[in-house]
This record gives sequence, structure tokens and C-alpha cells, in this order.
Amino acid sequence: MSSNRARGQRAGLTRQAVLEAALALADREGLKALSMRRLGAELGVEAMTLYHHIASKDALLDGIVEQIFAEVVPPLFHGASWRADLRDYAHALHATLLAHPNVVPLVVSRPATTPRNLSFMENALASLRAAGFPLGRALDVLYAVSGFVVGHVATAPPGADDDRRAADPLDGLDPEEFPLLTEAARTGHRHSGPDSRFTFALDAMLSGFDAARGPRS
Repeated sequence: MSSNRARGQRAGLTRQAVLEAALALADREGLKALSMRRLGAELGVEAMTLYHHIASKDALLDGIVEQIFAEVVPPLFHGASWRADLRDYAHALHATLLAHPNVVPLVVSRPATTPRNLSFMENALASLRAAGFPLGRALDVLYAVSGFVVGHVATAPPGADDDRRAADPLDGLDPEEFPLLTEAARTGHRHSGPDSRFTFALDAMLSGFDAARGPRS
């Protein structure tokens, strides 16, 4: 083990390197392939060496969720515009989740509460409070946007966010039995697509958040 540990140290093994390797393995082979033994083999160390950087398998899974949000967070929530900040965050999270589909069930099932993610939330709350949101409502806003994006990705069928591949579920309806659905699909639904509906719902949500703000200073 000491030989393998030395190999890991020479390679510059860190918590961040372990999490990046874990996310890459999950992307490539799915969450079922993720074990400390397999991850150690990927990094050229024994599984026990990983526990110097990651306390447990649960901590590893939490760290993978952290990695997802870390890909989204750095350029966001600078306070120039709360609406623009939230819109950019939602679209960035949406794109990141689509880029890591194997990890989406993990994001759905585990709260993002590592110290790194909590620091992001702290920064986001400071921005929203400065924009006039009471702190409790600001947290509701942040959870609502995150939950909306994660739910949209988690419930979409494969390929649903690629307008060129997605089949319209309303194609072939009997217009006599479903006249309104048929007309809606013909005049509007067909031309919007999943991405447009995502943007529409997000913008409607952001507009509604105005009512939750406090008096403007």
C-alpha cells in the first residue's frame, strides 16, 4: 500500500483530483460503476488511500454533486442584476446537468450541502438580499430555481432537449376527439420546443418573484 500511496502522492492526489476522477468515471460508466476500489484503480492508488482525501462513500457522492454545482457557480451572482443572475444560473445549471446525465439521479437525491456549495448559497443570498428579498424568501427563491431546473432535466425523456431528435408527443392526435390540443400543437406548441418552454417557464417564475421582494431602497 505504501508503494501505491507514494504513486498517488507523486501524481499530486488531492480531494479535487479524486472528485474530478469520480465524476469522469460516473459520466463514462454510470453510478453503478463507482466504488472506492474502482476509483482508486483509476487514480493508480489503493482504495484506502482515497480515505485520506474523502471520508466515506457518502462524502464522495456529496462531492460529485458539489462538482456539478462548481461547474456552474464561479461566474455567477455578482449582484449586478438579481434577475440576470438567476437566469444565468438556471441556464448554466441546465446545460451542466445535460452534460452529465448519469449524475442527474444523484443531484435529485442528495442535497448540495458541502462547505463549497454552502459558500455559493451564502453568496447568492447576499446578492438577493441586496436586491430587496427578505432572507427567508431569498432562500425560497434559490431553492425554487434550482428545483425547477433539476426537475425539468430529471423528468425529460432522453433527447427531449434536442429539438431535432425529439418526437412531438401530440403528433397524430384525432382532431375531432382533441380539437384544442390539435390546434395548440399546430399553431404554437410545435414551434416552441423544450428549450423554449424551459425559458418561458423560467422567465414567468422570475417575473413572479418580484412580488416577493421588499421595498426598493
